[in-house]
Amino acid sequence: MQSHNLLPISNPSSPPSMIIPSSSSSSSSAITDTMLLRSDPHISSSSTILLVQDDNDDVDGNSKIETKPLLSRAFSYTSSSSSSSSSSFVKQQQRRRRIASESSLLSGGVEGYRQDMGRAASDTYIVTRLSFTLLRYLGVGYRWIVRFLALGCYAVLLIPGFVQVGYYYFHSSQVRRGIVYGDQPRNRLDLYLPKNMNGPKPVVAFVTGGAWIIGYKAWGSLLGQQLSERDIIVACIDYRNFPQGTISDMVKDASQGISFVCNNIAEYGGDPNRIYLMGQSAGAHIATCALLEQAIKEAGAEQRDSWSVSQIKAYFGLSGGYNLLKLVDHFHSRGLYRSIFLSIMEGEQGLRRYSPEVMAQEPNAKNAVSLLPPTVLFHGTADYSIPCDSSKSFADTLKALGVTAECVLYEGKTHTDLFLQDPMRGGIDDMLDDLITMIHGDNSETIRANSTPRKRLVPEFMLKMARSVSPF
Repeated sequence: MQSHNLLPISNPSSPPSMIIPSSSSSSSSAITDTMLLRSDPHISSSSTILLVQDDNDDVDGNSKIETKPLLSRAFSYTSSSSSSSSSSFVKQQQRRRRIASESSLLSGGVEGYRQDMGRAASDTYIVTRLSFTLLRYLGVGYRWIVRFLALGCYAVLLIPGFVQVGYYYFHSSQVRRGIVYGDQPRNRLDLYLPKNMNGPKPVVAFVTGGAWIIGYKAWGSLLGQQLSERDIIVACIDYRNFPQGTISDMVKDASQGISFVCNNIAEYGGDPNRIYLMGQSAGAHIATCALLEQAIKEAGAEQRDSWSVSQIKAYFGLSGGYNLLKLVDHFHSRGLYRSIFLSIMEGEQGLRRYSPEVMAQEPNAKNAVSLLPPTVLFHGTADYSIPCDSSKSFADTLKALGVTAECVLYEGKTHTDLFLQDPMRGGIDDMLDDLITMIHGDNSETIRANSTPRKRLVPEFMLKMARSVSPF
């Protein structure tokens, strides 16, 4: 007698049965099986037993019966309608898997959203706590009340633009938010990546402004969006603000962020041979200090950091202040009182130590200055937060010291025109076009032609009103 394998398969719709093969031999090597069905009271109503002959069994019938599962329980062969039932069952299973997959993706998206909200809540708590600490420094006077009211009106007028930029910041797949570059709470940066990553892209490491008090990496999202649409990767570097930190902490954070970009940007599609450093307002001052400090380390016997000035192809300063000894009284008249500013800059000695223009003229800094990359300083002639003379004077100083330097002035532009109002206006943006030309060189016209035209984000009358009430 031939031995058989007992193979269970499921079919909830079939009656209890058994499938028994009956074999007849036409030769010693050929076996033909016929499947028969019979009921068995010991088998549950939801099961079917399939007996299949094993060709390897001993012809004497000495082999034992073994029980083995047959394929997946998703398949059933019990009746003439089993084929259509199986097809329907498979479709149901595929639909369940698809729903499960979609649920998994939705769950992942929700989890990512929760993490973003958690980070936003944490940042909000830190900013709120530091704001109350800052109020103890500032006091509550008429001048600051007027400034805050003006800031509120300015923000309200630009809300249409802020909403669109904010949506892009939180929902675009081209933005990588909150990348950690150090061990401090504010040691994070955001990356803005071009859609077309068909080769290594030039990189701009950007240090945002904020009067050394209210700086935040998201302030650079408008610049990041517009440059990334023109084949440039932008890394917006966050740093500790006062009173969470003083100027030495800010410069240290910026230097660590620059180091991260120099050593890791290739992993994100950036070209390590085309890294540009840029800062705006207070961020321009901080970035310049970080660059000069690194050059001093490289020119001296001090231990070098994990990046080099030689890795920076050029430096772009936007509306920056570079000689604090000349600016301290101006800031005092604008509401950033001398006592507070000295606290930020770590005392009177800090005004000199953290004035790049002054430090560059020190006799022992000659070798360090020679290491600085080509420098371009952008400034508006109607800037009343930091006068354009600051950029002109620093550019002249650098040129006198042998550095390739240039100051580009924009007639009638204020401190916020170049960075906010003009980009939100759409159309032609002189400063943005100059920046693209300097980065892409001969390819700049091709890049412009292939880029999406810049659209208007805020109506013109609201931009003009915002410009008139701007506290900056």
